[in-house]
This record gives sequence, C-alpha cells and structure tokens, in this order.
Amino acid sequence: METTIAQGLHVTDDSAGYDAACKRVLSEKSILARIMKACLEEYKDCDVNDIAEKYIEGQPQVSTIPVLPDEDSPIIQGMDTEDKSVHEGTVTYDIRFRAIVPGTKERVTIIINVEAQNDFYPGYPLLKRAVYYCCRMVSSQHGREFTASHYEKIKKVYSIWICMAPPKYRENTITRYRLVEEHLVGEAVEPVENYDLLSVIVLCLGDADEENYGGILRMLDVLLSHETSEAEKRKILQDEYDIQMTQTMEEEVSVMCNLSKGVREKGIAEGMAKGIEQGMTKGRTNGVLASIKSLVKNMGMPVEQAMMVLDVPETERQKYRELLEEQ
Repeated sequence: METTIAQGLHVTDDSAGYDAACKRVLSEKSILARIMKACLEEYKDCDVNDIAEKYIEGQPQVSTIPVLPDEDSPIIQGMDTEDKSVHEGTVTYDIRFRAIVPGTKERVTIIINVEAQNDFYPGYPLLKRAVYYCCRMVSSQHGREFTASHYEKIKKVYSIWICMAPPKYRENTITRYRLVEEHLVGEAVEPVENYDLLSVIVLCLGDADEENYGGILRMLDVLLSHETSEAEKRKILQDEYDIQMTQTMEEEVSVMCNLSKGVREKGIAEGMAKGIEQGMTKGRTNGVLASIKSLVKNMGMPVEQAMMVLDVPETERQKYRELLEEQ
C-alpha cells in the first residue's frame, strides 16, 4: 500500500522530492541516535538503541507538510518545526525534537535541530545562520518552556548541520561551536549548565578516499549519496551499522535513490549548459583572489580593507576569506 509520503512525492519535482525524502530519512530515530552519540557529549557513552527508545521524546517533526489537497495535518506528528516571531518572521527547521539527558537526577531535556544543507555558500556565512537558529530556539522558549523571569528553566539547544557538498578543506570534518567560560581577570567559576546553552555542530561529508572517512561521516555519506544504489545502501546500513530498515525507511530510501537518478541527470544537463558561465566565474574568482593577495602583500592592507577597495560584494566576501585560508 502506498504511504502518504510516497503519494506526496508524486506531485513534487525531482530535487524537491529528493530533499524531502532526505529529511524524512534523517528524522528516523535510528539515524538521529547515531548522530547524537557521535556528536553530542551528553550521549557519547549511551547505547544507540537506548538513545532511540528512551531518550528521544515523541516523534521528530520534519518541515514537510502534506501536499495532497485532501490532507490537512502534518505527516509526522511531533515538536512543531515552525518558530514564529512578529518582528523576526518565521523560521522553519528541517527537523526539531526534544531529548532527555541521561544520568541526571531531575528530568532534564534539550532541544535538537537537524538541518540537511546542500549549498555551503548560500550568499552568507552558513555558521551565522546556524547560530541564529540556536538563538531563536532559546528565545522562543519564553512562554513555552518558561514564563516571567524563570530563566533557570531555559533548555539547552543544539543545531546540527549536515553539509553534503562542503569545500575541499572541510570535507570529512565534524566541528563544534559553543559558549565557554574564559577567565580574563581572576578565576571565578560558574556552573557549566548556566551558560552552556547553545551549540552548533557542523558535519561536512566527503570522499571515501579522503582522511577521516568513517563512522558517522561514512554512514551519512552512504545514506545521502546520489551514487550508491538502494540495495547497497540497505546492505551497508544493516551489516555495518546495525540499522534495521523499517518499512517506512525502506520506502524513503527507495524514493531517494529513484529521485537521485533524476537529480543527477538534471545536474549533468545543467552543468553542460552552464560550463562556459562557470569557467568565466572561476576566472573572475581567481583574478579577484590574486588582487586581494597583492594588496595585502604589497600595500600591507588587512584582507577586509582589500576587499572593500576592490568592491567585492558582501555576499562573496566569506568565500574569499575561506579561499585565502586554504592557501
């Protein structure tokens, strides 16, 4: 029998359908549990089955809603993925859920957001968006998790970003960004739980022949790959990662594999059409990069000042900063 998910995918284009299937597969508790164990210190000593069965609360909510005209409720019930603010607009998270922290005397929960990201250079520093998501998850707790001035009830938040096409220098890396205590004068110590309230985790996938390819990075690369066949994905996940494929998960992996063929073919066609344009863009990038380096070396200018002199658009400056770091 065809599921609501499968029906919904019939009326989406290849790229949108593939993205939706990715999010649904990532929202499987067996997948989230392995991401949590590998990346979140609260769960590093836990069994993945315990994380999935005991600590993940309810059913993780994905951002996709039914596209069929006769459906009027979210496909997966759970924590709302919409975060609304009159002044700041609405943020829709890919996946968001609560999890219980093991080993605590009182019941302590944290809020976790998972994002699947294809574009590492969307026109702004991706990390700033991740920090913004964390801030929104903290501020939106007022009126939900606590009222008035009961800030002691604020729950810690994580925003986990899975980047499928990162730049070469970031491939096969997992990086954490968080608040830490730094002693400038004296050694006053505050309990960690009073300031360790938000963390960003960035997982950058990469090639199998590169360093650090293994563990959670390999598992996610196999799961989200455009190249790996459905049968091969199922075998690797079951044999090497002990992930038992539920019927829903098998259907979603199948959808991903079928749609990825269309996405890949479409990408090849678009790549051929844009070949000349990309070549020109690369040439321009190299030229601007050389000019920045020249101003820094010969004129003693800071990188930021050099980019201002060259009138490099704000949306492109992060790209050049990262290219300079690679060299």
